[in-house]
Amino acid sequence: MTTHAPSTPARESSALFSSRAEITVRARPEEIYATVSDLPRSGEWSPECLGGSWTTGEPGAVGSVFRGENERAADVVAWAPVVRGRWTTHAEVVAAEPGRTFRWAMHDSVGRKQESVWGFDIEADGDGSLLVHHFRMDGPTEGIRGITAEMDEDEKRRFFTQWGEKVAADLAETLRRLKPVLEQSR
Repeated sequence: MTTHAPSTPARESSALFSSRAEITVRARPEEIYATVSDLPRSGEWSPECLGGSWTTGEPGAVGSVFRGENERAADVVAWAPVVRGRWTTHAEVVAAEPGRTFRWAMHDSVGRKQESVWGFDIEADGDGSLLVHHFRMDGPTEGIRGITAEMDEDEKRRFFTQWGEKVAADLAETLRRLKPVLEQSR
């Protein structure tokens, strides 16, 4: 498995966060897509999302909204005021191309799409497929603004670095957990 370091809010990148991890899986792109686009199952492989349900639209279709049930441990960037314990999120599917890509953007508290997009890209690779899991946040979300509101510049840099490392680790862990699920279903 290959992981790429997250970007930090440095001036050279337009993204606040950008991270990706990839893994080769012995499964066809269509099989992988059918699994990763089934967000209610995400609790089987996600370090934070416990699963959830579709609230609007056709499951997995662009424009559909998913309500995720999540849980975060107390020790995750423990010094920062991030959400801990259980909470819910809403996300809207923004790309759904069977066998190729599946992406969703997080909503804010009033249901607007934010510049916070998670996704999977799939590419045939020999007898299997290359599966890439990625995250990009172009502008601060409602949550990030709340977390960093009382921080000075040094604390913000520290937070963005540690949060970026956490996201990168979560992407890699998701793929590590997904691989046996995908290969078992063959």
